[in-house]
Amino acid sequence: MARTAAISRKTGETNIQLSFNVDGEGVSELDTGVPFMNHMLDLFTKHGQFNLTVQANGDIEVDDHHTTEDIGICLGLAIKDALGDKRGIKRYGNSFVPMDETLAQVIIDLSNRPHLEFRAEFPNDKVGTFDTELVHEFLWKLALEARMNLHVILHYGKNTHHMIEAIFKAMARALDEATTIDPRIKGIPSTKGML
Repeated sequence: MARTAAISRKTGETNIQLSFNVDGEGVSELDTGVPFMNHMLDLFTKHGQFNLTVQANGDIEVDDHHTTEDIGICLGLAIKDALGDKRGIKRYGNSFVPMDETLAQVIIDLSNRPHLEFRAEFPNDKVGTFDTELVHEFLWKLALEARMNLHVILHYGKNTHHMIEAIFKAMARALDEATTIDPRIKGIPSTKGML
């Protein structure tokens, strides 16, 4: 069965159509209106071997906050929907990703208990026109709507762009691992019998 989902979300601030395929080929089609998010979502898709399409129109004349937040909401919902009851998945994923002077780690538990643990501080408030505080906003909404336990640890780094990029790459690889079907796992990967 295809592990895919499509989400539409329209508010007074944004209008987003998003589709996600867990078992993709690393292909993205992105038009978010936020260039830095396009870049991060593109590499997230490539390094997780997902397929992702995002068409977003938001009030970016105000700032990038609403668009970034709502994309996180939609992607989280799509991940949750695409995984269904999570039968046969590994459930946990862990990835370290270096990028030049930076080392990031992301650990995921697809537990149905949303939590974000964010241990990262960036030396700059902006990358280009993008407010770096929106990284936390995006990840929190993603974890909340995907109902995942998401731990983000930035071990070290100096370049803010590298630091954020390493986080998104590590998240992609950790999610790819957590969503992998393991033929040894029979049913739901929990002693409770459900996630």
